Amino acid sequence: MSDEGRKAAYEQLRAAHLSAVRASLEDHVARLDWPRPRIERYRTERLRSLLAFARARSPFHAARMGGVDPATATVEDLARLPPMVKREAQEEWDAIVTTPGIDRAGAEQVLARQRWFSYTPAGHQVFSSGGSSGVRGVYVWDWEQFVTLACLAWRWQARAERAAGAGRRGARLAVLEAGEPPHASTPLFDVATGPLMETVVIPAGAPFDQVLRAVSDARPTHLVGYASVIGRLARAAIAGGLDIRPVRVSTNSEPLGEEDREAIGAAWGAPVHNLWGSTEIGVQAVGCGRGEGLHICEDEVIVERVDPDGRPVGPDEPAARTLATGLAGRTFPFIRYDLGDEVTLLPGDCACGSPMLRVADIAGRRDDDFRYGARTVPASAFRHVLGTDPLISEYQVRQTAGGADVLVVGSPDVSVVAAALVASLSPFGLPDPEISVRIVERIPRHASTGKLTRFVAL
Repeated sequence: MSDEGRKAAYEQLRAAHLSAVRASLEDHVARLDWPRPRIERYRTERLRSLLAFARARSPFHAARMGGVDPATATVEDLARLPPMVKREAQEEWDAIVTTPGIDRAGAEQVLARQRWFSYTPAGHQVFSSGGSSGVRGVYVWDWEQFVTLACLAWRWQARAERAAGAGRRGARLAVLEAGEPPHASTPLFDVATGPLMETVVIPAGAPFDQVLRAVSDARPTHLVGYASVIGRLARAAIAGGLDIRPVRVSTNSEPLGEEDREAIGAAWGAPVHNLWGSTEIGVQAVGCGRGEGLHICEDEVIVERVDPDGRPVGPDEPAARTLATGLAGRTFPFIRYDLGDEVTLLPGDCACGSPMLRVADIAGRRDDDFRYGARTVPASAFRHVLGTDPLISEYQVRQTAGGADVLVVGSPDVSVVAAALVASLSPFGLPDPEISVRIVERIPRHASTGKLTRFVAL
């Protein structure tokens, strides 16, 4: 079969997959208003099903479960299992995967020959992460898992659109993602949730002037994509360099900083649906566009805030890290997986009316923090300065032995920025850090994912 024939075959199967997403979306929208007892009953049964499947099909998970009985297991019983970490997941790939027709070598072959997104003969999708944590990841999603994850990503927006009576109007979605394999973001977010919606994919890693022109030409009513790219587009709109009027904005793949959220609000006044996700779990939480924070996808994801020993902590207690169990992932189960993020639960009810628990906007991975011997400087010490300067549209911080080299796009006074960073870092035990600030035309993004790595540790 020619390349054109293979691509046409993929597009046909992709269309069937998206039809399955739209068919399931109504059910997922309805779940957002389930009462808590129903959410918890459903989640428990999903957990028991996952544990039983993983125990029967995955030698890795069978060895971890010990005395946990899947038939009677509860969320609390998960604490009896050891955490699962990224390096372990990649080293034990063939012992984790539950489908006989694919192994790590086969997954690598799929990635090596992909020129566009594709399916395996068994209907799986294979993705690779950018390796920002230092460990390259290879992942496989099955057909039903993608349907579930796409519904989790889009149901809050669909709920809001239906409530506003906007579903019957024509719409155009600009998808600012990786644009090509192997990253999972493009197929997950290039989803028309209504019959009259068109989509256009714009590679986020392209030079910004090209992105700006493409977005201007697309005239989108809806935006979805990397938080840093949409934040920069918003600042361009404020400066008069972009004339679009999106009615809804969705951000993902990178932390949504307060500076980007404020720019989006100032530029367009549109509701923002921020998403917290990972290629491993898929979608962990999504903002409803009305209340503070993000709602955990409690029907399909179990999130545990734990202490340094992996034991769950209370809602008001500090947590060392966050573990997640993806209830939809059967082909490659992630059970009590260490996400590398720290989250804070929000108290009280949300204005949207959904009882699903909320977490505060994710500030970023703890891996973003810089360590200088025994001292730790949080990424927020840099963000506070660089993210609030109106003359900086983009930045990257590269750790050095005694401080940091900072690249900025824009026209700030570099001496003022450097002095502000020195002052910001001083409370963390670095009274005289060596800080250099350079203005550049462009900060390279990851070649395959299009993401911007803001913090590069030694």
